[in-house]
Amino acid sequence: MENKTPKALGYRMPAEWEQHTAIWLSWPHDKTTFPHMKEAEEAYTEIIQAIHKTELVNLFVLDEKTKEKVEKILTKKEVDLKKVKFWIKKYSDVWFRDYGPIFVVKKDEKKLAMVNFIFNAWGEKYAELMLDKDMPEFINKTLKMERFVPGIVLEGGSIDVDGTGTLLTSEQCLLNKNRNPKLSKEEIENYLKEYLGISKIIWLKEGVEADDTDGHIDDIARFVGHRKVICAYEEDEKDFNHKVLKENYEILKNSTDASGTPLEVIKLPMPGFVGDEQGRLPASYTNFYIGNGVVMVPIFGTNNDKKALEIIQSCFPERRVVGINCKYVVYGLGTIHCISQQQPVGRP
Repeated sequence: MENKTPKALGYRMPAEWEQHTAIWLSWPHDKTTFPHMKEAEEAYTEIIQAIHKTELVNLFVLDEKTKEKVEKILTKKEVDLKKVKFWIKKYSDVWFRDYGPIFVVKKDEKKLAMVNFIFNAWGEKYAELMLDKDMPEFINKTLKMERFVPGIVLEGGSIDVDGTGTLLTSEQCLLNKNRNPKLSKEEIENYLKEYLGISKIIWLKEGVEADDTDGHIDDIARFVGHRKVICAYEEDEKDFNHKVLKENYEILKNSTDASGTPLEVIKLPMPGFVGDEQGRLPASYTNFYIGNGVVMVPIFGTNNDKKALEIIQSCFPERRVVGINCKYVVYGLGTIHCISQQQPVGRP
């Protein structure tokens, strides 16, 4: 591992609730991912409507024709196009959280840099999506910020941080042999510490049923404040997710943050079965995005939508919590957090 790591230089990955300059998104285009494309586009439009007033929207589109189409859609919904910056590039899919850069900030100087982990399409599951692995390098041709390249596989959806030294992840994902088979748990921890500026890692076990990412943390548990974690929990003992999520909850209840302080753990219900005759989809309310003035939460038209929104609102009294209908977005096997990445305040 090189000596000049982000941690050695004073960088850290901020918590998501810290101030952003921008959100990054890629407009949906693949009908294989989104068989209900119209509804997926409607959800994206709702997301941009909700967020654009408080942070810039950096939006990837395939070409000029798509840009013109999206501009018309957004204008109809009274989105201020001055708050949307379009980026034109060929890309395979929308999972920006996983293939995009992870931004880190130098504490004193408010200097911004990016960490460019390797994207291998969740353990080389989808060869056709490997095109997206060059996204951080492409972005940095414009942003021109310091770019750190650890040389290991990691997706942004597999980690969550509190901004003060603590990181959440899952063994199912980061210790999976389809990611970094030659690295031990201790070696992976060292990379996380050095490249994200953290000092304590809390390892949960497994993710939710039907999650093709091998247990991404953003469908399981999320920091919502210092020493405060929301944890997905399935009350129905007959549901596949009950045992898995109960074990994760108990780990969190017995965990401390980097300072040694016990965590406050808040149960968040699962939406129940979301899917169709072909099977279950990995729907979870923890896949929310914490914006500057708004928290965007995926909802699925099930009985627990209202309760989930109320619990998340109680965690963010100074922000507006908005439910975004992701019933058809989750056909792509992810929702709001998976498709987005925050850019913290800072200068390149």
